[in-house]
Amino acid sequence: MHEFLPRWASAAARRTCRGGGAVRTLGAALVLALGLSPGLALGMSLAAPAMAQQNASPAKEQNESGGIQQTPNDLRPEGPSAELTGALADPKSFKIGPEDVIAVLVWKEPELSGAFVVRPDGRITLNLVGEVEIAGLTPMEVQQKLTEEFGKVLKSPVVSVQMRAIRSSKYYITGNVGKTGMFPLVVKTTVLEALTLAGGLGEWANKKKIVILRGKQRLFFNYSEVIKGKKLEQNIELQNGDFIIVD
Repeated sequence: MHEFLPRWASAAARRTCRGGGAVRTLGAALVLALGLSPGLALGMSLAAPAMAQQNASPAKEQNESGGIQQTPNDLRPEGPSAELTGALADPKSFKIGPEDVIAVLVWKEPELSGAFVVRPDGRITLNLVGEVEIAGLTPMEVQQKLTEEFGKVLKSPVVSVQMRAIRSSKYYITGNVGKTGMFPLVVKTTVLEALTLAGGLGEWANKKKIVILRGKQRLFFNYSEVIKGKKLEQNIELQNGDFIIVD
């Protein structure tokens, strides 16, 4: 293929043509497929690897500097998250349940510390002390209980317990609202507050007959009345598992 080189081709280009099998193949393909002159085809084939390397270089730098690359979807804002609501739980009143995540910190004992998910049986497993049942207890009560348990094997342990994520207490909203789905029930929340957190009612929502399913009960909420200060008793506090339906 080197006989296709024009007289102005550099010595480097001639060496590349003689030694680069991939370049020769690409140049030949361009000549046959596109009807290009041999000189132009060779120029394009020589430029192709450099262009590919230039286009790939930002990704390579991103891999070396940041590890796993983030895409725009990874950076999009999220809605209410269980992980973001853990800190809102009142440590004196919130009752821990299955699927909740707690952080246990034992001072100067990192191997005993960490995040623990409450199992369906209401227990967690800790090093040295084994299984401990914590479902139904508040974070403060769990802290006291774990201090007593670790006190059996450690001298004067200092233990702290915090909520990392709340997944056991939640309610659901579906229908003509800004955002449907599951919402963590961390603090006392009324129907009106829940609808506000869901982005409000849709334009064509039935504001006068919103249904709250609570087990076998069907409770009703009239949005139009409540926002006018009428019959406020229907603006009830939600309970775990409540399902709000907006037609």
